[in-house]
Amino acid sequence: MSRKNASFAADLAAGINLPEDGAPAPRRPGLGSNVLTGRENRLAELAAGSVVSRTHELVDPARCRMWAGHNREYALLNEERCADLIESIKAQGRQEMPAIVRRVRGEPDYDFEVICGARRHWSISWLRSHNYPDFRFLVDIRELSDEEAFRIADIENRAREDLSDLERARDYLRALEAYYEGRQKIMAERINVTESWLSRYLDLARLPVELMVAFPNPQDLRIKHVTTIKPLLKPDDRRQRVFAEAAALSARSGGEGAPMAVPEIVRALSLAADPPKRSGPPKKSGMAQIVSSETGKAVLRIEGTDRKGIRLTLLNRGGASREDAEKAIREVLDAHWA
Repeated sequence: MSRKNASFAADLAAGINLPEDGAPAPRRPGLGSNVLTGRENRLAELAAGSVVSRTHELVDPARCRMWAGHNREYALLNEERCADLIESIKAQGRQEMPAIVRRVRGEPDYDFEVICGARRHWSISWLRSHNYPDFRFLVDIRELSDEEAFRIADIENRAREDLSDLERARDYLRALEAYYEGRQKIMAERINVTESWLSRYLDLARLPVELMVAFPNPQDLRIKHVTTIKPLLKPDDRRQRVFAEAAALSARSGGEGAPMAVPEIVRALSLAADPPKRSGPPKKSGMAQIVSSETGKAVLRIEGTDRKGIRLTLLNRGGASREDAEKAIREVLDAHWA
C-alpha cells in the first residue's frame, strides 16, 4: 500500500467513526504505514553500514574442504575431541554457530573452503554418517583474502582451549612468511598482540625435530615450556647432548607403562644438557648433591645429612639403568654406613 492510499484509508475510517459531538477522531497510523516505515528504516541502516547483512546457507559438508591455511590440524580431530560439540548439535537438533567459509571456483568436487569451523565440519560429517543423515553444515559465506582469512581464524580461535599451543604456533610461523614477509613487528601489529607474546609462539614452532621426538604427544607442549627448553640448545655441545637424550626418550616411549609427562621430559632434557660432574661418593654436607652414572645420567639426589641419617631421592626417570642405581646406592652405603 502506498503512502497516499494508507493516508486515505485512515481518513475514511476516521470519518465513519465520528463521536457524538461530531468532532473527527484523532488519526492513528495504519499498519501499512508502519510496515513501510520499518522497511525504509532498515534500508537506511544497511546503506549507512550500521547493519551488516550476512549470507548463511545449509550445505553438504562433503562439498567443503579445509582451507590450506586453517590453524587446526584436521587429521587430529576425533570423536573424543569433538564430543561436546556433537552432543550440543544433537541436543539442539541443528548447528547453532555458522562456520566461516569462502567460495571455491573451478573445483568440480568442492563449492566452499572452511576458514573457521573445522570442528563443526568434522562433527556434522560424523553425525551424518552415524544415524543423522539430515544434518546440514551451516556456513557464513564471505569474500576474503588469505591474510584476512588468517586474521579472522586467529581471532575466533585464540581464546579456545581445544586448540593446542603447538597448532597455534605453527600457524603463526606459516603466516609470518606467507603474509608478512617475515616481519614480526608488522604481524604483531596486524593481529593486535605484543612482539614478545608472538615470539614465544614462534619459538615453540621452531623447536627442531630432533628435540620434538622426545615428546610422545607434542600437542601437550605449552608456551610455558619454551622458556626452559630453548636455552638448552646452545652452545652446540649442549644441543647435541639434548638431541641424544631426546632420541633415547623416544626409543623408550614405545615400551610398557604410561608415557612420561611433559614436565618429566623437560627435566630429563635439562639434566642431559648440564649433567652433574662425576666426583665419586658424595661428601657429607647439608647441600643437595646429585650422584650420576659413568655416562652422566642422574641416579640419586642426596638432600643432606643430619644426626638421624641421610635423605635420598631415586631419580628413576633420569635415564640411568637399574645397575647404575644399584651401584650408586652401594657407594652411598660405603660412604655413610658405619
